[in-house]
Amino acid sequence: MNRVSALPPARAATVSVAYVAAEPPPSQAQPSEPKSAEALSRLLDLMAATSRARELAYAVAGVEVAVVIGFAIVYRPFDLNIYLWGGHAVTEASRLYLVQAHANWFTYPPFAASLFAPLTVVPTVMVVLAWELATVAAFAWACVLSLKLAGCRPSTAAVAAVTGAGLALEPVYHTLFLGQVNVFLLAMVLADIWRVARGKRAGIGIGLAAAIKLTPAIFIVLLLLTRKTKDALIAAGTFAACAVTGYLVDPSASRLYWTRLFYDTSRVRVTYISNQSLDAAAARILGGVSHVGTWYIAVAVIVGAAGLAVAVLLAGRDDWLGAAAVTGTTGLLISPVSWTHHWVWIMPALIVLLRGGTASRVAAASGYVLFVLAPMWWTPHAGGNSEYGFHGLTTLTANCFMLAGIGFLAAMACYAWRTRRQPGDGTSVVATSRSRRVEL
Repeated sequence: MNRVSALPPARAATVSVAYVAAEPPPSQAQPSEPKSAEALSRLLDLMAATSRARELAYAVAGVEVAVVIGFAIVYRPFDLNIYLWGGHAVTEASRLYLVQAHANWFTYPPFAASLFAPLTVVPTVMVVLAWELATVAAFAWACVLSLKLAGCRPSTAAVAAVTGAGLALEPVYHTLFLGQVNVFLLAMVLADIWRVARGKRAGIGIGLAAAIKLTPAIFIVLLLLTRKTKDALIAAGTFAACAVTGYLVDPSASRLYWTRLFYDTSRVRVTYISNQSLDAAAARILGGVSHVGTWYIAVAVIVGAAGLAVAVLLAGRDDWLGAAAVTGTTGLLISPVSWTHHWVWIMPALIVLLRGGTASRVAAASGYVLFVLAPMWWTPHAGGNSEYGFHGLTTLTANCFMLAGIGFLAAMACYAWRTRRQPGDGTSVVATSRSRRVEL
């Protein structure tokens, strides 16, 4: 690989730009488009163009990490408490699913509970602190992977800036507030997608994520549809191995979960405003879960098939970031339960939009504001009758994440159709791409 360096740095604060040759080996190619990668790289350059910009990026990220540390010391995240309770209960003969924890049911597979069993012997404050900091680290890594998949080689300052901006998104800070697993799942899936994009064997991360929380299993379908059969088999095998592990840890709980509970949504309040799935929106508008008939299955199948079709088109032209963002969004839309903190896939989706033209970047900015403000929380959500039915702008606001997801899928479908590979054109967009890196 030939490398042409820009001006050498005259001092530590000088910014230098390095260009990578136009024809990298397929196994190491950056999965991006020339124009989109350069547009996004220029934006990243601006984030680290001056010492003041870099200092600001580090300062914001540092303040956010300090807030997370303080929060972890003084607060016990609700969902993390339930996870730790599950770690205690998983070896106690079905107690995991027969007894409520803090007035809520444990809804994950037994394997997920078994992962928390070793943490039950560690002081809670240490567990919370390590969990919250690990979540921030996982999110930063997910940002790095997303930028690399977009064809960029981000500098440390650019990563700090993107991570700092991302931590302000409601799905991310809500995940930190609750002590949820969503960011870890995002990072595991993106790590596998990055390996697939580079032509390397993958599947363990996706399989593990699906074994912890079932919704990432949609990425196994994506691997199958994109003819990454071996990777799909590895993911499915990993999922199965984890399920067997859960069975060995607690056989009775496993039998109960896999025969009766994994598809049961009655243990959560589906109509709660935090649920931003198509199913929840239908239930709220129609007056309750009982008013959503079997016709909804057809809706979920159509949306799921359309989303995966778009993802396959994007993957076929080496846009694995777009394929991953579309697949993640599709999974959120068709899952019966997609709490606002599940929507961490907004981060790679925004990066996808930032690669585009002016209209796409305006959409990215609007989406960022929407997912920071999370205006569904401004609508009635205390369980009264005002949550049900259609009330114009209030109802649209109450389902804003879901509507944003549909809009993103529609935009990506138009993009995939306009830029689809012409018949007989075997040219990979990777072969002509260039990536830029800002070095500090």
